[in-house]
Amino acid sequence: MQTALLFYIINLVLAFISRKVFIDHLGIEVLGLNTTATNILGFLNIAELGIGSAISYTLYHPLFEKDRQMVNEIVSVQGWLYRKVAYVMILGACILIFFFPLIFKKMELPMWYAYASFIVLLVSSLFGYFINYRQIVLIADQKEYKVTYCVQGGKTLKYILQIIAIMWLMHGYVYWLVIELLVSFIIACALNVIIKKEYFWLNTYPSKGKLLRKKYPEIITKTKQLFFHRIAAFVLSQTSPLIIYAYASLTLVAIYGNYMLIIGGITLFVNSCFNGMSAGIGNLVAEGNKAKIKSFYWEMVAVRYWFASILCFSLFMLTNSFVSLWVGEKYILPQSTFILLLIYVFIVCTRVHDLFIAAFGMYQDIWAPALEAGINIGCSILLGYYWGLNGIIGGVILSLLLIIFCWKPYFLFRYGFRDSIKGYIFVCLKYLLLIFLASFITYQIINVFMYIEVDNIMQWMMKACLCVGVYFIVSVVLFRTFDSTFFKFINRIVTLIYKR
Repeated sequence: MQTALLFYIINLVLAFISRKVFIDHLGIEVLGLNTTATNILGFLNIAELGIGSAISYTLYHPLFEKDRQMVNEIVSVQGWLYRKVAYVMILGACILIFFFPLIFKKMELPMWYAYASFIVLLVSSLFGYFINYRQIVLIADQKEYKVTYCVQGGKTLKYILQIIAIMWLMHGYVYWLVIELLVSFIIACALNVIIKKEYFWLNTYPSKGKLLRKKYPEIITKTKQLFFHRIAAFVLSQTSPLIIYAYASLTLVAIYGNYMLIIGGITLFVNSCFNGMSAGIGNLVAEGNKAKIKSFYWEMVAVRYWFASILCFSLFMLTNSFVSLWVGEKYILPQSTFILLLIYVFIVCTRVHDLFIAAFGMYQDIWAPALEAGINIGCSILLGYYWGLNGIIGGVILSLLLIIFCWKPYFLFRYGFRDSIKGYIFVCLKYLLLIFLASFITYQIINVFMYIEVDNIMQWMMKACLCVGVYFIVSVVLFRTFDSTFFKFINRIVTLIYKR
């Protein structure tokens, strides 16, 4: 958490600066193009099929047992599968490139911008499949912070160099692309050095993967199941900008992208805080102590709901004024659209059950992601036709409510915990009520007694401290008073701080 949060803060600040420089020096159209090319590449990344998650789950047991030979064999299977994926991606990219004149027919930029952007992003992505796929061992072995040091450290360097290139060099976008490619290669090589130092015994042979896969049929089974989940994840994260572009323009894609950068920063912050626990939860499930697993789960639910409420209330109070100061008032979305995005953020930030489902290796509900993807695309296209951007986001939210908010918790309790979900429903309703009360009380306090007009960054920072501080106090009092699980979590944190 410490490592992830450190780089989260650094790279979030640099990401906002980079986007501002991008708009000012290259224009909103180039930014929209870059966003669209990234989303097209995300479509090709579906070919990964969820192999990484399947390998990670398969590695928990041999790492716990310190079975080095088994680890070598499993990662060799991963290397073989990843090479197949890379070849599929290359083939798919070659086919897609022929359709670029049709895809980008509304673009006013020279067509080489689209080709160059896509090819550079593609090659950068392929490094992970050919060079540093073995980082999965670090992640499964609860050493993801070492991956974070390398990847996020390289990302920091990349942001700084790209900002300098755009601001002070002619043909800045060309240098931006060169830096993107070069730093990605350096990160891949650096990760390999770390892996060799940490696991000197790790010797993988992707060429033997085809034979070894028969020894580990569970990898293929889990991969097939995860493929459907990967499709749903792609649809959720990548298709909205493409649908927006189909209905509107690259400019609206970029305006939407500004807000998604903020939202992406928030979700990255949540992931930085909690996703590092995934391997630990896998180890906990492998231990088999049901009472201990459930106890930790309820703590995670309490913390995630409380944490998500702080983030969403802060976004509600601060985002539009920040966008106005950052890129200008003309890039502010309508309030109705913004509220829908906040609902999306809350659902995404409270997905605590995903970590436990992955730890149990329960990916057999392949109909659920297929239905989620269908609802997402179908409703986004249909509602988008009538209500524009609001309809597109509404389609995303509808799919999340039905599958993520309703089905996934039931699935975890029914097949993982093997328990009734009634307790979960009661707890969620209680947390939603507490969040509503905390938000209402804080909003009244700030607007009646502590209102601040935001005209510059210092005033915005004062308002941010005020909003977060007041909501934090009000919410902690309410949660601590009415929820014993949250009270237990607070005591745990206080004890850890006292010991340190």
